[in-house]
Amino acid sequence: MTPPVDPGHPLDDPVGTALRGPHAHFAERRGRVLRYPAAVAPWVALPPDPGPADWADAAALSGPGGEITITAFREPPPADWEITFHGEGVQLVDAGVDAAPLPEAVRLGPADVPEMLDLVARTRPGPFEPRTVELGTYLGVRRDGVLVAMAGERMRPPGWSEISAVCTDASVRGQGLGSGLVRAVAHEIRQRGDTPFLHAATANTGAVRLYESLGFTLRRRTAFLAALVPDGAAAPAPGQPVGTTTAAR
Repeated sequence: MTPPVDPGHPLDDPVGTALRGPHAHFAERRGRVLRYPAAVAPWVALPPDPGPADWADAAALSGPGGEITITAFREPPPADWEITFHGEGVQLVDAGVDAAPLPEAVRLGPADVPEMLDLVARTRPGPFEPRTVELGTYLGVRRDGVLVAMAGERMRPPGWSEISAVCTDASVRGQGLGSGLVRAVAHEIRQRGDTPFLHAATANTGAVRLYESLGFTLRRRTAFLAALVPDGAAAPAPGQPVGTTTAAR
């Protein structure tokens, strides 16, 4: 079980506080439920005490057969939702990271998305969609013209920025590129006055040890859940507003 949520701390509900704060321009809303556009990120924020109406709103936002992903979840979905993933995780925060630029890193943007998606497919660092790059700064390293490592930003609760999509191709592992990119992204985050944090699967002990060696420390244990909307769930009526505002493409 995850610890009770402290409504005063933005990292206990990082999706919700990001979508009500610095990432409000991405927010899709229905009732008390918020989510990123599916092409940006799969994350959905439910209220601390979700009831049947909230699950119905989450279903309407995603549509029948759609998948939602929740972090720091506390309640299982209704019985007719199919759980596709459930994993324990940790939330780590900057406690003295030696943040510094990485000289060979280059900034990545929309034009680099095909390469980024290819690297993600090879390394599987976690959710990364065609528009995830819009969430913040992404840095990468190329060797012989090929993108072989990258890291970037995902959720942005007020005062915090999550480091995510840390991945290194097998051909260059052991060269310190992952560590260098994490420190470089942390440097970018600190430059604008935010504090870096990140999530990792509890089972990924190697990654957790690496992040702790870089100066991150455990803040809390959490959990991740993905579930499919039931086929019989009602879709929004054509043209029905859902309180959606998305970033300019």
